Parts: sequence; structure tokens; C-alpha cells
Amino acid sequence: MQQIVRTSSQLGHAVRQQRQKQQLSQSELAAKAVVRQATISAIENGAPGTRVDTLVNVMAALGVELVMRERSTDLPPVEEMF
Repeated sequence: MQQIVRTSSQLGHAVRQQRQKQQLSQSELAAKAVVRQATISAIENGAPGTRVDTLVNVMAALGVELVMRERSTDLPPVEEMF
């Protein structure tokens, strides 16, 4: 599954969807990523200020990766995508 993420809120939504798809609780994901459950909650709620290394650890625990590319200009506005 690929998702376009442009805000911390959208990133949090994507992390939550992936966690739920894998049928993991926040606590289970936190244990796999070696972070606190509160950190998973903060990420999923779009809280700004999450350290990049923390996010990378959470993504690795979920088995997903970050891909950077130029923004597409032919996509609908972000608000219409979610």
C-alpha cells in the first residue's frame, strides 16, 4: 500500500493504518520499535516534534520505508485525498 503524506497528521494516520493492518496494539508496536506507547500515540495523533530516528525505528518495526520524490502536480488537493 502506498500513501502520499504531506503533513504530520497524515503521517500519523498512515502509521495507525499500517499498525491496525498488522493487528498490533500501540503497546505491541512500541515494544517492537523500542519506544514508549505514548510515543506511538503521539505519532498517530500527528504531534509535531517526533525525532527522525524515532520515526525510522517505528517504520522499521512496521516493515515500511520512506520514499522521497518530487511532488506531483496532477494530483487532487491533499484535503481531497483523505
